[in-house]
Amino acid sequence: MRQDPLIRKSLDYHKRSPAGKTAIHVTKPCSTQEELSLAYTPGVAYPCLEIEKNPATVFEYTNKGNLVGVISNGTAVLGLGDIGPAASKPVMEGKGVLFKRFAGIDVFDIEIAEKDPERFIEIVKSLEPTFGGINLEDIKAPECFLIEERLKRETSIPVFHDDQHGTAVIVGAGLLNALELAGKKIDEIRVVFLGAGAAGIACARFIVSLGVLKENILLFDSHGLVAPGRSDLDEQKRFFAQTGPDTYAEALRGADVFIGLSRGDMVSADMVRAMAERPVIFALANPFPEITYEEACAARKDVIMATGRSDYPNQINNVLGFPYIFRGALDVSARSITEGMKIAAAEALARLARENVPAYLSEIYKRPLEFGPDYIIPVPFDRRVLIEESSAVAMAAVKEGIAGRPLSREDYRASLRNLSEKLSGQE
Repeated sequence: MRQDPLIRKSLDYHKRSPAGKTAIHVTKPCSTQEELSLAYTPGVAYPCLEIEKNPATVFEYTNKGNLVGVISNGTAVLGLGDIGPAASKPVMEGKGVLFKRFAGIDVFDIEIAEKDPERFIEIVKSLEPTFGGINLEDIKAPECFLIEERLKRETSIPVFHDDQHGTAVIVGAGLLNALELAGKKIDEIRVVFLGAGAAGIACARFIVSLGVLKENILLFDSHGLVAPGRSDLDEQKRFFAQTGPDTYAEALRGADVFIGLSRGDMVSADMVRAMAERPVIFALANPFPEITYEEACAARKDVIMATGRSDYPNQINNVLGFPYIFRGALDVSARSITEGMKIAAAEALARLARENVPAYLSEIYKRPLEFGPDYIIPVPFDRRVLIEESSAVAMAAVKEGIAGRPLSREDYRASLRNLSEKLSGQE
């Protein structure tokens, strides 16, 4: 069998010296004896003493306010499963690249050889003095729910499990715009979910926050409908337990929305044809969606379709979420990332997709980009996302009273424009 050329390109890319994708960059000069004495001994003692007197000054004298820990135990790496912490490191380094490239945030990636949730929680809690925020990554369900909830409750910095909430925010933004195009009200739609892992549960919860009625959601996992009476349901699934059809094929008859976070080739053209008028299909299994873009569009000319792939329109890409959510949270020293901040992020993305698209984006993506069925969410290289989403998140934190450093909206947007220009200059 012929080897995919991407495999060799990827291995060479990661192996090329220096190995990996990230490194530490020194931000202060250290070329003279005086600079050395300021960077380390004896000068370093003075900020230490200031922080001892007033712990809040750690954000003034260190990099904590712009440093996120990307932390995993490698038990649920996307598309690869439980491959362990060392094998997950290329993914965690990759998240660091995206944080830095799109939002100017520094990252230490930390891979922990611990599967016990209680011990994992204690390890991550002990790292709080180092970081301004924690991005949990690729931790299997249901442990990921407990880990995130406990860390959010027991630390005073933002903790965000991107596999859950990053996906949910982008799905929510896309759904808001898809429903506008379809002319449907969010509190009237019927939604079928296929896949009830961390991302599926989080997406279902988030669209309820946006206005979908819980009783209008049918959730299917590998054992069928998540229904009352099943003895194998955890707390997260029990929240969505409903009576209904035994199979998702039956449930899709007349449904307005399908959201798949399962595996490839699970949905047929006949199932799509059985859905309501102007159906919305988010087939997000990677690399093979539950139904391909071509099959869905051939089955229904009125379909609004999104996938997790970059080679089709409307990619549900987490890079549109986590860097900017953390940027906004860090810049106001938010104590957590709340549901209101996530809603603000989704609504900002939805609004941005309705605006006129700069010409440089059409050049990058080699096609015209205009709000419509093939463009319901912004694309990753849209420099405006940093300004719109991060400011929306920051202002939501200020409004909710959880910001340790409130900023004025206009001043903050101006600083984000400057950062965006700096980052675009590095492209």
